Amino acid sequence: MQRTCSVGPTRLRVGFTAVVFAAAGFVILAFAPAPLSAQSLTCDLTGYTPVAGVSAAMSGGLLTVEWAGAGQERLRLRLGLVEGAPQIDQFAIQAAGGDWVIGARHAAFEFKIVEGLRRISNQQLVPLRALDVELTSEVVDRYKWDVFWDAPLDLREPVPANNPPPIEGVAHQPGLPRSPGEVRRANASFDVSTCRVAREGRSLTVAFPGMHLGSFDGELVLTVYSGTNLIRVESVAATDLPSVAYKYDVGIVGLDLDDRSAVSWRDIANKVQSYSMKGPANQDDVVLRAANRLVVAETNGMAIAAFPPPHKFFWAREVEINVGYNWYRKGDDGSFGIGIRQGEQEVVDRYLANWSLYSAPPGSEQHMAGFFYATLGDRTDAFEAVLAFTNGDVYRSIPGYKVLGSHYHTDMGRKLLATGSVDSRLSDFEVLRSAGINIAGPVDRPRDPTQLEEQHWLFRGAERHSDDDFMVMPQMENTNLLGGHWDLLFSHPVYYADERADGTPLVTDHPEYGRMYNIGSTEDMMTMIEAEDMLVFMPHPRTKGSTGYPDAVAGTPQFLSDWYRGVGWRWGMGSDLSERRLSDHRVIPLLDDMNNWIAGTSLKLKSLLAITETYFKAPGDDIYANGPVSYVRMDQLPEPGDYAPIVSALRDGEYFVTSGEVLIPSHAYEGQGAMMAVVADVAWTFPLDFVEVVYGDGTTTTTHTLSAKDLPAFGQNTFRIPFDATGQAWVRFAAWDVAGNGAMTMPVRVNR
Repeated sequence: MQRTCSVGPTRLRVGFTAVVFAAAGFVILAFAPAPLSAQSLTCDLTGYTPVAGVSAAMSGGLLTVEWAGAGQERLRLRLGLVEGAPQIDQFAIQAAGGDWVIGARHAAFEFKIVEGLRRISNQQLVPLRALDVELTSEVVDRYKWDVFWDAPLDLREPVPANNPPPIEGVAHQPGLPRSPGEVRRANASFDVSTCRVAREGRSLTVAFPGMHLGSFDGELVLTVYSGTNLIRVESVAATDLPSVAYKYDVGIVGLDLDDRSAVSWRDIANKVQSYSMKGPANQDDVVLRAANRLVVAETNGMAIAAFPPPHKFFWAREVEINVGYNWYRKGDDGSFGIGIRQGEQEVVDRYLANWSLYSAPPGSEQHMAGFFYATLGDRTDAFEAVLAFTNGDVYRSIPGYKVLGSHYHTDMGRKLLATGSVDSRLSDFEVLRSAGINIAGPVDRPRDPTQLEEQHWLFRGAERHSDDDFMVMPQMENTNLLGGHWDLLFSHPVYYADERADGTPLVTDHPEYGRMYNIGSTEDMMTMIEAEDMLVFMPHPRTKGSTGYPDAVAGTPQFLSDWYRGVGWRWGMGSDLSERRLSDHRVIPLLDDMNNWIAGTSLKLKSLLAITETYFKAPGDDIYANGPVSYVRMDQLPEPGDYAPIVSALRDGEYFVTSGEVLIPSHAYEGQGAMMAVVADVAWTFPLDFVEVVYGDGTTTTTHTLSAKDLPAFGQNTFRIPFDATGQAWVRFAAWDVAGNGAMTMPVRVNR
């Protein structure tokens, strides 16, 4: 398929890799005392145009950036160079009518990187071999970037081939065992002499070329946003090596340490913990299993928070266990630092081979970002301000919608069967409910010899976990008949067995469970699906056990059925930080491809379903960060056991998918042909980046992007975007923020 893109104003990529944690009024200073060899900084300001609320100016070899923060606060950041490295000469914040309070002087940002070797997994190779795909180096290189079962930092001996573990893809990965020489560690270094400044809307970026981070070369980029104390700091860099997988850590170091200084966080039980750093200096970073991925430093009368992008920071895993995403470090008796990090392995043996890291295809521009937020209040004010960006890690309620989370491997039927009581409560669903999810879809995999019994316990247990505020909606993941992996979503309980002996009718009566289906072929399965009003979604398309799918079945009767609704949307299976959107390279283009495949038919358009793909859950797990959701249009939940209204809304595309920070409560299309327009209501927390109208004519997908950088954080707006629908077959709308979070509506047909 061809793909074109018409884009609005170009966003300047500012690179700055060791100096960026200053959000609402704090300065960062290097861990060691500031070097004495300061040098004069020169800056290119040709991309900067003055505007109320944000300004930049050069004086005495220093760049001063000043902007309006939240409420009546103002922030000022003065940047310079010391021995070729960007430094924060001064960071200050001012309350309305008050004096400037200097948070830090001669501060620095700290970047670290760990690199390994990216490999394809056996789990990906198996379906490709089954499709008779010739496994050339080009084919392997194409699919390895979307790997799931890869752990480049795991140097353990592989499990012997004659005793494979019970997890697909763990054994027999090509190229094992890994060599210690594959793992490289580095801190950022700089040879900076100049910077670039540019403004677009309310955002101002400062880029420092000359940053080096392991095998990556690029820029350190600092972005501030008028109207909020938020600061984004990122290393924007690329590597030329052929198979790089990596993780990064970012921190602000050199914060002033005095009798009032402290580091605070909430533990996984959501209790506030604090450390005054009265002990000796730390040799290493102190890892924190902090709730909400958030740590706060109090220094010089300010509270400074460090936190990662809430979703883009994570590659795909099979559990949401918090492995520790924050750190602090006492540098000496006068300084300390805080920051964000990714761990180096899972904490449960079964999932050690699932620590895949980020993918960095050669030449791709990787954005390794962190956020900082400073306030003149105490830690409580900082916690409150930062948690507002993710609604406290709870999916926000919208009138007329229910929040659906899908594809949870909870083994509900099997677990209940093991307890001996269908009335047993499972904590998995209590955790999901606490995250603001109204409908939870467990994907049990009942198989012989207890297939029907497990189905029965799943159906009955789902009803007992449901009420008027929360519903468990049974789903089942299958790996046979339809190609790749695929989920069944039930409109009501339906019993079926994965076999049909010669002479056995498709439908029989079971003495205990009543009506049941005996499935022996693709035709049998599709007959049951259509007769019983089920839906099919492929959960992890073009990767894992669905590598090569759904492309390989695009012309089959099962894929062309209106009950085969589409594919699952989840980021992180091949996390690539060059993506502007979540799953920008794999799932979103597939959505558009699928609808171009069927553009000339009368079939319903294909859709995305937000999925999670994770197993057991417990309090303290990072549920919100690791899974998107679907907002389904309905006023109230149906009665337990009756999922037909949900299925109907999903089949008709009456929903949107989101990471949680961007919402699209309503949208409509007006006019026709060259005079068509989308009208969409959008609400957001992080500063909005852009909105887009995407449409296809059966061959080419066109994306019309409109910058939204002139809008403030925590806003809402009605967008009216004209586009030429002449000759187009379908259209959809999406909105994305500066942290990579976003929401997408489902495609609809035009010119019909």
